[in-house]
Amino acid sequence: MKSDRRVPVAIVGGGFSGTMLAAQLARRGITSVLIEGGGRLGHGIAFSTDEPAHVLNVRSESMSAWPDDPDHFARETGDPRGFAQRRHFGRYLRSILDEAIASGRVEPIADMAVAAVREAGDWRIDLEDGGGVVARALVLAIGNQPPEPLNAVPAAAGERFINNPWGGGARAAVREAAASGGEVLLIGTGLTMIDTVLSLAAAGHRGRIVALSRRGQIPKAHAEFAAAPVEAGELPEGLLELWRWLRRRSGEVGWRAAVDSLRPHSHALWQGLSLAEQRRFLRHARPWWDAHRHRIAPEVARQIVDMVAGGRLDIVAGRIVGIREIEGALGVEIRRRGWPLTPLSCAESPSSSALRCSDVPQTFGAPRPSGGEGLGRFEFVFNCTGPLGAIGRSRDPMLRRMLDDGLVRPDRLGIGLEVDGRSRAAGAANLWALGPLTKGRYWEIVAVPDIRGQAAAVADDIASLLQPAVRAMREHKSNLPPDLVEGEPPAREALPGETLNPLPEKDYTQKQQPFCDGEENDPEIDGR
Repeated sequence: MKSDRRVPVAIVGGGFSGTMLAAQLARRGITSVLIEGGGRLGHGIAFSTDEPAHVLNVRSESMSAWPDDPDHFARETGDPRGFAQRRHFGRYLRSILDEAIASGRVEPIADMAVAAVREAGDWRIDLEDGGGVVARALVLAIGNQPPEPLNAVPAAAGERFINNPWGGGARAAVREAAASGGEVLLIGTGLTMIDTVLSLAAAGHRGRIVALSRRGQIPKAHAEFAAAPVEAGELPEGLLELWRWLRRRSGEVGWRAAVDSLRPHSHALWQGLSLAEQRRFLRHARPWWDAHRHRIAPEVARQIVDMVAGGRLDIVAGRIVGIREIEGALGVEIRRRGWPLTPLSCAESPSSSALRCSDVPQTFGAPRPSGGEGLGRFEFVFNCTGPLGAIGRSRDPMLRRMLDDGLVRPDRLGIGLEVDGRSRAAGAANLWALGPLTKGRYWEIVAVPDIRGQAAAVADDIASLLQPAVRAMREHKSNLPPDLVEGEPPAREALPGETLNPLPEKDYTQKQQPFCDGEENDPEIDGR
């Protein structure tokens, strides 16, 4: 039987949030293990892609991993205003992790965490290979999880239905579709759809692609604009009042400037909404917000528009009525929403090379009937509805058991875990959550600047918890575990108590581009 490793901190999840927390702890002299069983250590799902066509959704100048060095990544690329390839950002993150590992303060564990339980005041994490880790503190940095299977898809769909567009099966399906030229259906029209279209195009697919969601909204394009920041006191309270303000403000300064002016206040605005208002936002306003908030690079937008104009891509507003297997393919019956559908109007800006798109509904054409009204025949169907939206349905083995054991609990919206103002998970001691797991409290917590600030704040909180114990042990001349904690934490202000926005304040005055890390940031759940 393998012996357990004893460490101060165990971090489960090796994507951006887990990597940056490990690096932040290393800077504070605190040792941690970073457990990642998905083969994406230091990358996560978003930045593990090898596709050159997959680029970041924001400019390099906004993508530093370090909150105290905002130009760190831009210096790496040499092109602050460019949209770097995501694989390059993945290598950048891996270099940060490698540096932390070289310091001796981070130990990577390439294994799956399958359970976590409290044991004598510590956390015991069981690994799939039979080993274990015992830690004073545990951090869940699992990130977004694969989408939930769609109810409309029968088991008979088999390998022609790709539920996880980021898995190995998806890559094989893309290659097969490219070789055959068969028609492909993408359910969902957010960022995951964009990536899947780019993958198909890069593989040489020349057949028709249909992208379907209930509203047919796709991400807008980036373009140059003049920033128009606002103070928190200028913003109204309440969802309806805020929505009216946003529409009015968009008419005054442009919708890009209006949307981005809310970014510094996003956590406070979200937490200021009532539960009913938050639910109303998720149900009705979210697709419109996401299309404007999570934009795509101008060159990507041009490619999408060219594919639409060339008849290779249709964006459809509607819903699936049923799916069945027919002659080695999938027959999908689609009920369209409204008629006629309005085409997207795009034109080159006379003052820049950025693509400018109108604000009309971005829908194109409709599925061509084949054997019946609204019935399409598709070689493959991809679930591009985005990551799992209900934490209670998680299939992650460790998180599933922790939920069942009551060690963690869903937030009041059921979209993440309940955490307090320090990102400490409710229900158990010395337990934190990072990134998308905390979106019920923060909402805007999937972008690099938000997560990097959260990682730094959690590292400070862990240091404040562990360092006093170490000092007390030294004063009593106790024997210290050789890998516990050395040195003192950096000087900092005391962490606030239960506040609306406990994460570090962000300076958006210089760079008003929207911050979206290109991570699994497609919350579009249309098409179900």
